[in-house]
Amino acid sequence: MGTPDFAVPTLAELIAQGHDIAAVYSQPPRPKGRGMALEPGPVHVFADRAKLPVRTPLSLKSAEEQAAFAALDVDAAIVVAYGLLLPKPVLDAPRLGCFNLHGSLLPRWRGAAPIQRAVMAGDAETGVMVMRMEEGLDTGPVLMAEKVPVGRKTSGDLAAELSRLGADLMVRALGALERGAVTPQPQSDQGVTYARKITKDEARIDWGKSAGEIDCLIRALAPSPGAFTEVKGERLKILYAMPVRDRGEPGEVITDDLTVGCGEGALKLLKVQRAGKGVMDARELLKGFALPPGTLLG
Repeated sequence: MGTPDFAVPTLAELIAQGHDIAAVYSQPPRPKGRGMALEPGPVHVFADRAKLPVRTPLSLKSAEEQAAFAALDVDAAIVVAYGLLLPKPVLDAPRLGCFNLHGSLLPRWRGAAPIQRAVMAGDAETGVMVMRMEEGLDTGPVLMAEKVPVGRKTSGDLAAELSRLGADLMVRALGALERGAVTPQPQSDQGVTYARKITKDEARIDWGKSAGEIDCLIRALAPSPGAFTEVKGERLKILYAMPVRDRGEPGEVITDDLTVGCGEGALKLLKVQRAGKGVMDARELLKGFALPPGTLLG
């Protein structure tokens, strides 16, 4: 049960390890592109290529959908960024339970956007966990976990790394479960935080904040939706930057190579994107879009 790119490696690894996939559940196709044609999600596309049966219910709340799921008579349900609530009858149907791959070190960052929130908060490390699901939001006991350093990675970098690591972790957890070699451990009730969904109003850069805070925001929102500022009447996304020892007014371009003053310190902008254009280096941008020292970003 999964929808985006993040979930594809787990499905691929389950197949590679010889697990019998009774069905794949994914979010219904969504309208995309200029023609707004319905497009299936990455998991749906992968499952079709693997010739697996795909189900795309809008909800699992109806008795009919719950009965259809129970009729599969599965040992376990594997859930990775599915996007639908699993009601209790669905959680209770598999013989061993439903197991979720979650992109944080629970109980930190329960909820919708754990990878982005970890980067935004400046966490030194994050990871993935395999959890037996309960009715609460990411509250279930943990089977296995892996940690990774955050460093200078963007959310996109981390998502790619954690999806690969998580696929291996999930099949190891299932193997241990089959052998009776793992005991799910309850989560701590200390240090609980919630990773609420990213909203559009969070993406605008407040240059009055410190260079460190803005750097975390930029990396948290890269590649999507992208932190942005406005200059010369248009929106400019900032997808990567580097804190530097320099000073200037908040939002003021202070060097010829696009270093911008912050409330504390400064940021050298490295990867940017104009509206309707591709991602480019700051050097490329400046060739056709002059932003001399003294220009104010807002």
